[in-house]
Amino acid sequence: MTKRGLLGALAILFALNIALIGLLQTAPEAGAESYKKGSSGETVKKLQQRLSDWGYYSGSVDGVYGSATEAAVKKFQQKNGLTPDGVAGPATLAAIGLPSGSGGSAGGGSADVNLLARLISAEARGEPYSGQVAVGAVVLNRIEHPSFPNTLSGVIYQRGAFSCLDDGQFDEPVAESAYRAARDALNGWDPSGGAIYYFNPATATSSWIWSRPYMTTIGKHRFCM
Repeated sequence: MTKRGLLGALAILFALNIALIGLLQTAPEAGAESYKKGSSGETVKKLQQRLSDWGYYSGSVDGVYGSATEAAVKKFQQKNGLTPDGVAGPATLAAIGLPSGSGGSAGGGSADVNLLARLISAEARGEPYSGQVAVGAVVLNRIEHPSFPNTLSGVIYQRGAFSCLDDGQFDEPVAESAYRAARDALNGWDPSGGAIYYFNPATATSSWIWSRPYMTTIGKHRFCM
């Protein structure tokens, strides 16, 4: 091979190496599912639908991650104590209820446990342990009830359903007992007796909630249908 030919071959090899490095740097990390502006597909569509249901997104549910979807994700992240970068990474997907790019009702995966535990901790921190499990059971009972959304995240993030999402308690550190209570509830323990509502009689001002059929009282919470 001539000197000129050798130099040409080395230049091509160098260019290929640079291109390979660029691909490796931009390729998503294995197992770290993430969606951002420019992404598309069924998971993006489900993401848009949930954000639309919860009032964060008003654009087309078309499976295309555009500027409107990015802005909606940022709003959701800001509201729920996540890094507001507009990227639907693992933490954001888990909070929305799409940890593996799929919907469905609660199945007991780690994302379900974490989300339910956060709700239990915010709503029932300081309550007896059975009362914490009962709050988790109410969430799960709502999934099965026709009057409520049919997913864990849908029930928890339903507008106006839980005051802790509005007063900041949902973003507080999660009590260790809440994780155990979430697992027990997901495994079928229901101290509430099948209730779909609960309230604190000492602070409740709604005559409607007092009219609901009584099930049981645990700690400061009255559970009802």
